[in-house]
Amino acid sequence: MSRLKIRPASGRRTLATILALGAGAAGMAPLQATAQDAAQDVAGAPVGNEIVVTALKRSTTIQETPISISAITGESLSQSGVQSIADLSATTPGLNLVDGGPSQRRVVIRGIQGAGEPMIGTYYDETPVTGMVGASNDAGGSTPELRLFDVDRVEVLRGPQGTLYGAGSMGGTLRIIYSKPDLTQVEGTVDASLSNTDHGGWNYEGSAMLNVPLATDKVGVRAVGFYRRQDGFIDNTALGIDDINVLKSYGGRLMLRMKPSERWTFDVAAFLNRTRTDTPGWVLNAGKYNSDAYTRQPVRDDVELYSITSNYEFDFATFTATGSYMHRDLSSVGDVSRYISGQRTPARCATLVGAGAACSPSQLSGFYALVDSQSTSALYPQQEMDAWTAELRLSSDGSGPLNWTLGGFYSDRNIVVQNPQVNADPETGEIIRPLQIATVRNIDDTLTQLAGFGELSWDVVDGLNLTAGARYFHYEKDIVGETTVPSILVGARVTPPTRVASSENGWVFRFNGSYKITPDIMLYAEAAQGFRPGGANQVLGLDAALTAYDSDSLWNYEVGLKTSFLNRMATFNIDVYRIDWSDMQITLRTPNGAFSYLGNAGKARVEGVEAELGLRPLYGLSIQGNVTYIDARLTEDQNTGVTATSGLDGDRIPYVPKWMAGGSVQYDWPLSETLGGMARVDASYVGGSWSDFRHTYVYAREVDDYALVNARIGIEGPEKAWGAYLFATNLLNATAITRATSSAIAVGRTLVNSATPRTVGVNVRYNF
Repeated sequence: MSRLKIRPASGRRTLATILALGAGAAGMAPLQATAQDAAQDVAGAPVGNEIVVTALKRSTTIQETPISISAITGESLSQSGVQSIADLSATTPGLNLVDGGPSQRRVVIRGIQGAGEPMIGTYYDETPVTGMVGASNDAGGSTPELRLFDVDRVEVLRGPQGTLYGAGSMGGTLRIIYSKPDLTQVEGTVDASLSNTDHGGWNYEGSAMLNVPLATDKVGVRAVGFYRRQDGFIDNTALGIDDINVLKSYGGRLMLRMKPSERWTFDVAAFLNRTRTDTPGWVLNAGKYNSDAYTRQPVRDDVELYSITSNYEFDFATFTATGSYMHRDLSSVGDVSRYISGQRTPARCATLVGAGAACSPSQLSGFYALVDSQSTSALYPQQEMDAWTAELRLSSDGSGPLNWTLGGFYSDRNIVVQNPQVNADPETGEIIRPLQIATVRNIDDTLTQLAGFGELSWDVVDGLNLTAGARYFHYEKDIVGETTVPSILVGARVTPPTRVASSENGWVFRFNGSYKITPDIMLYAEAAQGFRPGGANQVLGLDAALTAYDSDSLWNYEVGLKTSFLNRMATFNIDVYRIDWSDMQITLRTPNGAFSYLGNAGKARVEGVEAELGLRPLYGLSIQGNVTYIDARLTEDQNTGVTATSGLDGDRIPYVPKWMAGGSVQYDWPLSETLGGMARVDASYVGGSWSDFRHTYVYAREVDDYALVNARIGIEGPEKAWGAYLFATNLLNATAITRATSSAIAVGRTLVNSATPRTVGVNVRYNF
């Protein structure tokens, strides 16, 4: 592929880990027995149905799909209490999240983790979504989180997927497929919960779905609405506010399906999601679940997504055309009071004012006055995004020995960022309005991508299949930044509007071979390439030589085995893989330790094993489990010139645990001729990791391992028309820290995010 070209010019402008292991671990839908079903004689019959997925752009079951893929049914999600992608972190092998709290989460698959553009393609139906760039160009760290209610299934594809998916997926793809309008009948669901959180208070939420055919077999509409209020469990000891991190989330979606003919289906959808919270993290030094921030730290996230999808079935293939528009407003607040106040020393005055010489009394007095005027202040980034995507795709019907997909993809994303440092009221911690701005950086970031992709799959002989795919990509990134208000305290200089433009094009490839040893045993092997765009930094006071950074890429090699046995009452899938990662984009810090930025440095290798088991030893009992081992390390020293934060050969990649495991047990049994009972336990384990490559770095922090357990027991009516359940999340009340950071801005304190403490409640559902 061609290298990055830079053309400088002047120019223009928690519920952290709810487990949802369910049937997805082994690719089988959970057994949902009614009392009537349990009365039937099922001895010797195959148990359960394998989930049908569309990962290959044609319908196949999990066990027939020769890639590393897991799926979770909507019913399993519901039974496990999953509400957003943040709750999927333990559902399948190799999937986890770097959890910075609501609206600040990064999806990670197979240890491919780092700041910058997303490494994982996240799709809601046919629409790829991305996060906000912020001042540190980290669009992958704030993945949009839409409500997972009335979902058909979730698919997790591990490894690069750029030859089948429009938005190239460097490390994997996460697909959320919602239930579509039914054109034949009226139906609906009402779901409500009331619960109480340890160290917090009462929580309540409700969701509803209504499906109405407007013209039988031709037009239908499906509407979903939800509201959730989760009480806080973090106390702000500096401001004297208990339970400060109350979370409110509300919104819905409206879907319209039209079927003008048997061959043509037309879907229009609108999604709305609103999230409000405060202080998503706490400070380890201040005590368990305590924050000592001097300012309030609210997060406000508004997402609107509109999409159109048209499918036309020819005799030989299906033509799909999709388009989408997403608008997102995201604002957050980060306390910097201690960092600013820490500047109030003669030594800092000498450095910042006296050019190394001791300040005179008048200089010192003026410098102290400047510091005092900003002694209670915060960074207040406000981001607004407009993103358009379009994709055309033609896929064969899967009936012949040759199957193929050809497609084209276009996206245009513009993000405007205003990142001021503003003063706050020392009594209430609220930002003072009108804003009192100490410094401000404005950024206008545009990324345009164009790609053509395709795959050809050939059934050479019975049981043997060979697949090859390719993707041509071209991207252009255009960034304009300016600093209009300077600040010597954070090293911000006045800069006029300055433009940096970059572009790149090239190819990535995928090769796959599979062989069915028996109808129930399949062996596959794959080599696939992944790619991620480069760009330019927009950080206060950053040297011009560090502005640009290149794209990074990887090759993923894997071998996998998929098996079914005991008359398909059990499945066992396992794969081993190696990933060679080049020109890594990594997070570095400015010399003062205050701000992070992106750079290219070194190479890495990720080696791992993923295994998942599904077992149904008797009617009504479903057992699922998965385990992941990941060894993610640098294979050479990072050549950054910043030895404190640069990794060395052998250092582990940050936030990648070596071991992860999960499992679930669900049992359904008859209580009477009309009632059924169910009980379910989910558990997961996440190993320890570090926040930086160099464990000796002053701001490196260790993230301990943790285990979480959830439980649910309930009564269900005939055909599951209704259900009433008691549930507990984080049953053992573990202090599960999911992310830990520190910096000069934090003055060496350790900032952490954690799973919600034990929550116990009741849930009721009614379907009609």
